[in-house]
Amino acid sequence: MTDGDLVQAGYQIPGPQTTNLADILERVLDKGIVIAGDIKIDLLDIELLTIRLRLFVASVDTAKKAGIDWWETDPALSSHAARNALQDENRELRERLEAYESKADELPVGQDAAATH
Repeated sequence: MTDGDLVQAGYQIPGPQTTNLADILERVLDKGIVIAGDIKIDLLDIELLTIRLRLFVASVDTAKKAGIDWWETDPALSSHAARNALQDENRELRERLEAYESKADELPVGQDAAATH
């Protein structure tokens, strides 16, 4: 049976499927893709350098499902994280200042902090 016979009998012959870049990108971002590799440099059986590369390409939603959300806590990438980092630093500085002030209050009158060291 030839292709012509199949078409006349009502069968459809699938042609080559084409996929554009947008479809491929959508599929990769939806499912995610992991690329892993190691680069190792040895000289006379002595390991000089090892570089481990791991690349995970996915959409934000897919990454979160995989448990990856480091950008949410990185102050360089998240204004919320930056605000939290500043608040933490501010609180720490206030606590240190209060500790110094309480030590200064304990010093006898007329004695400075340099004399106690």
